[in-house]
Amino acid sequence: MDELPPETRRQWLKRILLGFDAWVDFSVFRSATGLRESYERFSTFMDRFHVSGWRRWAAELASEGATLGLAGGVVMLALATPAFEMTQDGDWLKKSELAVTFLDRYGNEIGTRGIRHNDSIPLDQFPDHLIKAVLATEDRRFYDHFGIDVPGTLRALVTNAQAGGVRQGGSSLTQQLAKNLFLSNERTIDRKIKEAFLAMWLESRLTKNEILKLYLDRAYMGGGAFGVDAAAQFYFNKSARDVNLAEAAMLAGLFKAPSKYSPANNLPAARARANVVLDNLVDTGFMTEGQVFGARRHPATPVDRRADRAPNYYLDYAFDEMKKLVDTFPKSMTERVFVVRTSLDTGIQNVADNAVETMLRQYGQEYHASQANTVIMDVDGSVRAMVGGRDYGASQFNRATDAMRQPGSSFKPYVYATALEHGFKPESIVVDAPICLGNWCPHNYGGGYRGSMTLITALTHSINTVAVRLSVAVGDGNAKLGRSRIIKTARDMGITTPLPDTPSLPIGADAVTMIEHVGAYATFPNLGMAVKPHAILEVRTGDGNLIWRYDRDGPKPRRALPANVAAGMIKMMNSVVENGTARRARLEGIAAAGKTGTTNDYRDAWFMGYTGNFVGGVWFGNDDYTSTNRMTGGALPAMTWHTIMEYAHQGIELKQLPGVAVPERAREVAARSNKPDDKAAPRRPTLLSKRGAEALVHVEKLLDDASRTMAPLRPTVSDDTKKRAKVSEIDSSGVPENGDALASALEGHAFGSSN
Repeated sequence: MDELPPETRRQWLKRILLGFDAWVDFSVFRSATGLRESYERFSTFMDRFHVSGWRRWAAELASEGATLGLAGGVVMLALATPAFEMTQDGDWLKKSELAVTFLDRYGNEIGTRGIRHNDSIPLDQFPDHLIKAVLATEDRRFYDHFGIDVPGTLRALVTNAQAGGVRQGGSSLTQQLAKNLFLSNERTIDRKIKEAFLAMWLESRLTKNEILKLYLDRAYMGGGAFGVDAAAQFYFNKSARDVNLAEAAMLAGLFKAPSKYSPANNLPAARARANVVLDNLVDTGFMTEGQVFGARRHPATPVDRRADRAPNYYLDYAFDEMKKLVDTFPKSMTERVFVVRTSLDTGIQNVADNAVETMLRQYGQEYHASQANTVIMDVDGSVRAMVGGRDYGASQFNRATDAMRQPGSSFKPYVYATALEHGFKPESIVVDAPICLGNWCPHNYGGGYRGSMTLITALTHSINTVAVRLSVAVGDGNAKLGRSRIIKTARDMGITTPLPDTPSLPIGADAVTMIEHVGAYATFPNLGMAVKPHAILEVRTGDGNLIWRYDRDGPKPRRALPANVAAGMIKMMNSVVENGTARRARLEGIAAAGKTGTTNDYRDAWFMGYTGNFVGGVWFGNDDYTSTNRMTGGALPAMTWHTIMEYAHQGIELKQLPGVAVPERAREVAARSNKPDDKAAPRRPTLLSKRGAEALVHVEKLLDDASRTMAPLRPTVSDDTKKRAKVSEIDSSGVPENGDALASALEGHAFGSSN
């Protein structure tokens, strides 16, 4: 090839390119011809199916329907997937059966939560008039629909549209059961879609009678009662088997709004609702007017429960904690009925309830405040008392655990603790002067600036500008870095709620919950060790086997602040109570420390405080975020805290607040407050001494160890875990595991006054 002349090579290459071009042209031509012939053959074939007239319209509609149906199927599958993911756990039905009996810290029963699902009352033993009342009011076509009552839903939509609001519910009984089993009460489109798919899924898995039985057993009926039988026991002190027509109508009326129509909370509303149920029975033809006449003339009269003081907010909190705890138990454990001993102190709980109600009755109108919450706990994190709102019957929303409110200046201790960690001292000199971060310029309460002062003075008088200046200083001049360090301090101490990084964060513009705020404050009296707020001390099965104990299995305290930083904060916060904005919280003869908090426009008022024994917080405000009448944290919150703590410290062994000198008269005051003629606060009963309580705990541990030795445990905890628990018990008590251990545990333990 190389030997050919250049002209010959060019001709040879030209022929090759011409040949390739011809091949391409021919291939394209042949392909086009083939496609045309194939299309003609296809057209000839399809002509056999050609239709005209009405048949063509039918074919077009069928074609479009198939297309839309396929697209709709894809959309439905996408919407249904999140709902069906909730049913993947094969144990979904048992998970809803958790039933817990709660005891206080001294072993007295205080209430129950959950649903003890059993066949003690089969469906055919419920009174006929009760079943009819429920179906007539909640789902008249229950036995006819597939999980969704389409006519009922359309009727509700039309009625609500005409009324301009929600006047009628469109959910079937099956949809309501799906919501109770899998979903929350939030009113969103997403929840309604999931509810619809889950209802159809339930219809495919259960019979109509099984669905109805579950609904009657699982629905919340107010007063902490789940299911009609529990409600009948609570409201009428009788079994659901024995309720008459008037009582059945009142029970059936509770499904729509248990709080609103609870006869224990609003008897006139409950009777009016029961009358609507009787109307429904007549309208549906289930009963005649003559049959319901007696129930109209003689409406049901519930048992008077006003004297009952069940700590319902506390029980709800403990039950939520228990549900999370159960998920950590071994998968092999099938037990769903438990007895739980909590840290509740019924004396402190009653005083807290009364203090909140008294303050709101006496001063609520003056200050334009309608709600309050409080949490009192030991410094180890065990919750002694909780008030989640003024009236549980009127609102089950727990403001102590779920309400996100701005803490105001009660957030400043996190700022000051961060400052102490970065070299500041309580006696360090700071300047109260104007400062601006961008367009934001904070001002002090009452206006004006005081110039140079010590750090302890700035916290005592809650100077806003100093807190903002500290946020810049701890960031070495970078405000954003400083705020990130403050957020880290709050996180380390126990705050988990979102804390957006804004310039106003140092003066408490970000929202927190009371339970976390109180838990974080416990870090100070613990000299920097953070603890987790908790209500549960121990868990036993229904037959008494101990399966979990907080001191053995719960999270241990962890270092959040250096001890010297916590001691410095105690000193500064004690000055707030003794000389600053929280003087109304002072306890005679008992060292206390804390911080007030008041937010913009007086929407929130806080006092957070602690002693060597307890830590607690009190909040006052309004659910709708309207402003109070210039109420500050040093007013009702500090006064309420003082009332509760004055009672809580009676008759106990006072613990010294680290870093603060306790007045010599402290023990005299505590002893004097136990005398019958002392009327400054309710009398607190004499309690078992700390050493005596520890002795009984040792005895309990020894008995548990003995029971494990004498008989094999149920398969709830691994052998390795049992061994570790036994070793930890011996190590913590220092008591040998033999017959003399009981005597040595009791020897020298006095019984007297302690907490």
